[in-house]
Amino acid sequence: MFQFFSNFGNKIIISIMLMLSVKKIICALCLFLIVNGFQKLSAQNDSLIQLKETPRWLIPSPELNKQRLACFTGIGVAGYSAALIGLNYLWYADFPRSSFHFFDDSGEWQQIDKTGHVVTPYLEAYYIMHILRWSGVKHKPAAIYAGITAFMLQNTIEVFDGFSSEWGASLSDITANFLGAALMTSQELIWGEQRMILKVQPLFQTYPEGELRDRVNQLYGSTMMLRLIKDYNSMNTWLSINPASFNKKQQRFRWLNVAIGYGAGGMYGGLKNTWVDEEGRFHDRSDIERFRRFFLSLDVDFTKIKTRSRTLKALFGVLNIVKIPAPTLEINSKGQLLFHPLM
Repeated sequence: MFQFFSNFGNKIIISIMLMLSVKKIICALCLFLIVNGFQKLSAQNDSLIQLKETPRWLIPSPELNKQRLACFTGIGVAGYSAALIGLNYLWYADFPRSSFHFFDDSGEWQQIDKTGHVVTPYLEAYYIMHILRWSGVKHKPAAIYAGITAFMLQNTIEVFDGFSSEWGASLSDITANFLGAALMTSQELIWGEQRMILKVQPLFQTYPEGELRDRVNQLYGSTMMLRLIKDYNSMNTWLSINPASFNKKQQRFRWLNVAIGYGAGGMYGGLKNTWVDEEGRFHDRSDIERFRRFFLSLDVDFTKIKTRSRTLKALFGVLNIVKIPAPTLEINSKGQLLFHPLM
């Protein structure tokens, strides 16, 4: 597969460009530059990306550093407390409280919310593990503690849900939280690395003025920040797999991943497109089809780009949260087979 891209990749991209419109040609050209740029970057093998000196504070401690661990714990507790306060303001403040209860929401939102419950603890566990390693905790214990911590942190949201009259604690959410944390920890214990990465790719939808725009503002919010965490029509989740990790003899294109994605659309309610607006009027938009989207694409694992610079390693770790734009094949529940030149 990698040899194929090496020998014929440029010809294929040029051929595709000739068949596309001007706008799509520009998109394909961007992809061409990205791919070739990473080829050159990885081939230079640290000569251009290694810094002369590594800041001492970035170097992981060879043994347990209690000061670093205490600093991380203090900042983590303060940061997560602030995040919960913000989440309460953005999500729960407008709804009355109730006694703690459970609610089965497993059939809502085409399960897009469940993918969020998988991705978030996965990312939390990944970064907590690296901070623990930086604090001098050994690899396997760090992976285990990080997975447990991320799982428990995410379940605090279920406490919020459980005391809200609008929702309720969800067993399916708790299961998704466990799967995300377990995916990170199990890969570290089995392979010592992440060969399968969970990523996000928010693609904000444009809604028509009038009834639907009013519903979106009511349901998902009108600001970009609210839409980023609430708009289930705009959220796409990806499982980005690194084939070269399963073949240690393969050295070229070790950063090239194959990504499988999931998203959905046409959702103006949890289970169906009917609602009551703020003025008490009933709306029935069952004519709008709710659908699922499945994607196949290419991606980049930035952590597989070789460098001895810990600064760049930290930067690559952050970049790895988001899937890069790339040609994408889509199959959806409408029965459509679509090709996106640069999704």
